[in-house]
Amino acid sequence: MSASRLPSQLRERRAKRQRVMITPEGVGLPLTIASRANRAGALMLDFMILFMTTLTITLVIIFVVSGSVVESNLEELPGSVEFLFVLWSLMWFFAWNGYFMFFEMGPRGATPGKRIVGVRVASRDGDRLTPEAVIARNLLRDIELFLPLVLILSAPTGEGGPAGWAAMVWFAVFLLFPFFNKDAMRAGDLIAGTWVVDAPKQKLGDVLSTEGAAVAGASTLTGAQYKFGDDELSVYGEYELQTLERVLRDGKAEAVSAVADTICRKIGWNPGSGDERAFLEAFYAQLRARLETDMRFGKRKADKFA
Repeated sequence: MSASRLPSQLRERRAKRQRVMITPEGVGLPLTIASRANRAGALMLDFMILFMTTLTITLVIIFVVSGSVVESNLEELPGSVEFLFVLWSLMWFFAWNGYFMFFEMGPRGATPGKRIVGVRVASRDGDRLTPEAVIARNLLRDIELFLPLVLILSAPTGEGGPAGWAAMVWFAVFLLFPFFNKDAMRAGDLIAGTWVVDAPKQKLGDVLSTEGAAVAGASTLTGAQYKFGDDELSVYGEYELQTLERVLRDGKAEAVSAVADTICRKIGWNPGSGDERAFLEAFYAQLRARLETDMRFGKRKADKFA
């Protein structure tokens, strides 16, 4: 494979992963499905973080047990060790089941491993990612990953018998599920209605034409001034702000035009065509400033329905 052909082939592969997410407002937002390699890399990083965290806590518990051996008499020791073992078991249970759910329920929709790789979880219907969807996709991870590995390792030894071989084949379907569909979805994604999509790490300040001009509402193209009142900014919340930020990061002309048109209809504006980017930058900057100000006074608006 020649180096001159590599960029075009990478572009072709990326183009095959292009999708359009339709938001509840009917706006089509282009996105890119995360590659299977990126998903596997993110999972390995998360497992490393989880392993190192639980290992550190385990060493602390062992240190406490060692101290108990020195300071306690033999009659009290079994009860202390049993209590610490229960504590360790609970720690592992909550760490394993809570790690992925906690981070994916956050505003970024991504665990630390996903953020490092540059991917995130998104709802396929274009709406905000719900706790129910996050819980559903993560509850199936044991079935999809760990049970297949245990069965694959145990079946060749003959410990499971014919039933072990049959179970290995059945669970291998879950393990290989991402290779059987073009969206690289796990069974958990299919049930929860989610995608894992590319989320390139790029500072929004590098995307906005000029941060100061955006806050001031000034267009560098036409010189127009876009100033929005409280009534106009109050129609959206944090979720819509994140969606708008994603549109500005991606910079797709069709998405910018569609979102600008939707916002204009919502707030009753008619700024004309050709200056949609400046309009969105101004609206984003002023909406973000308003939401941050409200948060300082203890008021949060999660989305347009709040």
